[in-house]
Amino acid sequence: MNFYAITYTYSPSTSDARDQVRPKHVEFLRRRFENGELRVSGPVDSGAGALLVIGAESEQAAKTLMDQDPFALEGLITEREIRRWDVFFGKDKL
Repeated sequence: MNFYAITYTYSPSTSDARDQVRPKHVEFLRRRFENGELRVSGPVDSGAGALLVIGAESEQAAKTLMDQDPFALEGLITEREIRRWDVFFGKDKL
């Protein structure tokens, strides 16, 4: 299994829409966390974006998974970056 650091950037103009979709987004992430795909996540820069760490077999698998996020489905992510993360210290914590 590989780890992928995924960053989301949001536009201030989507704030109201994100508030409406947030319960579905949180439920999606909770299910991913409970089944072990999502290792850690949370907002960054006072909510201007988010950082998520996903365990997946490939970058494509991570992308396919995160394409199902309600924020992605509703077009509420201005920019998304997926980068493979080779963890050296703390891998046992993920």
